Amino acid sequence: MQDLQQTINMVLDYVRAIWLKKRYIIICSWLVCPLGFIYTLSLPDVYKSEAQVFVDTRSMLQPILAGLTIRTNPEQEIQMMAKTLKSRENIETIARESDLDITVTTDEDYNRLITELTSNINLVSTGRENIYTISYQNERPEMARTVVQETLDLFVEGSLGNNRRDTDSANRFLDEQIAEYENRLAEAEQRLADFQRQYNDILPLQGTFYSKVQALQSQLEATQLEMKELTQQKAALESQAEGRKAASDSLGVTKGQEENVIRTRFDDRILSLESNLDQLKLRFTDKHPDVIETTTLLDNLKAAREKEINAFLNADSEAGDAPVSNLDRSLKLEVGKIEGRLASLAVREADFIAKIEDLQSKIDLVPQIEAEATSLNRDYGITKTNYEQLLRRRESAEISRRADVSSEDLQFRIIKPPLVPDRPTGPARLLFYTGFLIIGFGMGVGISFLISLLNPVLVRGQQLSEMTGFPIWGVVTHLELSKVKRTNKFRIAVFLASSGAIFAMYAILVTADFLNIKLAERILGL
Repeated sequence: MQDLQQTINMVLDYVRAIWLKKRYIIICSWLVCPLGFIYTLSLPDVYKSEAQVFVDTRSMLQPILAGLTIRTNPEQEIQMMAKTLKSRENIETIARESDLDITVTTDEDYNRLITELTSNINLVSTGRENIYTISYQNERPEMARTVVQETLDLFVEGSLGNNRRDTDSANRFLDEQIAEYENRLAEAEQRLADFQRQYNDILPLQGTFYSKVQALQSQLEATQLEMKELTQQKAALESQAEGRKAASDSLGVTKGQEENVIRTRFDDRILSLESNLDQLKLRFTDKHPDVIETTTLLDNLKAAREKEINAFLNADSEAGDAPVSNLDRSLKLEVGKIEGRLASLAVREADFIAKIEDLQSKIDLVPQIEAEATSLNRDYGITKTNYEQLLRRRESAEISRRADVSSEDLQFRIIKPPLVPDRPTGPARLLFYTGFLIIGFGMGVGISFLISLLNPVLVRGQQLSEMTGFPIWGVVTHLELSKVKRTNKFRIAVFLASSGAIFAMYAILVTADFLNIKLAERILGL
C-alpha cells in the first residue's frame, strides 16, 4: 500500500510539474492545431464510386460434358482475371476509355497517372460467394463513376473472352503439333519399313532372331525324325515283300493256283447262289424253273469271274513280270509312296539346313540389328501414342469450343451498378482534425514534461526532505501570496481560453464536415 501511495504521489508530482509548464502546451497547440486544421480544410473533396458484381460459375453443361471435353475451372479463371485486372495494359485501356489520358501531356505525367490509377482502383472479393466490389476515388464524381464503369466492363468482357481466346490458342497449338507429329510419324513409318525390308531375312515377324533359329532347328529335327520313321517303314515293307516272294518260289505256285488265290468281286455272289441252288435241289428237280434260272445265273457269274481273272493275268504277262498278288501290289504301292515322301522330306531338310546356316552366319549382326529395331519401334510407338493423344485432345477441344458457343461458363450479374456520388467520401477530415488536436496538445505535454525533468520544480515539502535528507520543521508562505494567486488565476484563464478556442475551432470544423458545409470555399476561397 505504501508503494502504491508513493507511485500516486510521484504521478501527481509529474502532473503538477507539467501544469506549472503549461505555457508550452499553449505554444505547441497554437503552432500545430491551427496549421493542421487549415491544411485539412484545404484538402480537396474526394468522391468514391463503387460497383458490385456477382460471378455465377454454375453451368448446366458442365456435369453433362464431364470427361468428354477439356474444361477449365471457372473459379480459377475469374480469380486469375481479378489478379491481372490491374496490369499496366488494362490500366492503360481504362485510362483511354475514360479520357484520363488526354489530361496529361508528358510521358512523366502519363506514367504518374497510370501509377495513381493502379493504386486507387480497388477490386475486392468477398470470398466464396464470388461477389466482387470495384471502387475508385476521384475529385470529380463523374470521373469516379466513369472509371468504375470502364473497369467493370473490362472485368466482365475480359473474363468472357479469355475462355474463347484460350480455346482458339489451344486449337492452333494442337493443329500445329498434329501436323508436326503426322510428318514425324510418316518418317518413322518409312524408316521402319526400310529397315524391315533390309533385314527381313534376319528379323522375324514375331518373336526374336534366336526364337526363329530355334524354331527352324525344331522343324529340322521333326523332319529328320519323320525321315527315320519312313525309312524304318520302307525297310519293313521291303522285308515283307521279299519274304512273300521267297515263300511263293519255295512253294511253286502255278497259274491255276494263283487263280484260286485271286479274289474278285463275283466271289461272294457265287457262293451265295451255290448255297441257294443246293437248297432248291433239295426241294425241286433240275427241270424246275427256279433251279434252271439259278443255274443259269451261276454259270454267267462264273464265266464273268473267269474272264476277269484271265484279263488280270494277261496284263501282268504282257508287262513281262511274274504274276503277283494284290498284297504284293499293295506293298509295292506303299513303298513307292514312302519313297516319294522321303524325297520331299529330304528337300525340306536341305532347305532347313541352308536357312539355319544362313542365320548362324549372321548371328554376330543380330544384337546390333535388334537394338536398332528396338529403337525404331520405340520411337515409332512414342510418336504414334503422342499423335493419337493429340487427336483425342483436339476432338475434346472442338467439343469444348462448341459447348462454349452454346453456353457461357461465367454469368455476370450486376448487384450494384456504379453511380455518380452526391457526397464526398474523403478525405477523412474528422480523423485529421482529431489527429492534429491530439498531436498539438500531446506535443505540448511532452515538452512540458521534458523541461520539468531538466529543470525540476519542487511542489511539496516532502520532495525537499527526500532530496536533502533533512526533516522539514515548518513552511513559510509567500509575502505576496495574493499577487501570486492572481497571477496563477490569470495563467489558468489564459490556458483555458487558449484551449477553449482551439476546441471551439475543432468543434466548428467537425460540425461543418458532418453537415457537408464547404468551409474551404467560403472561408479560404478554395
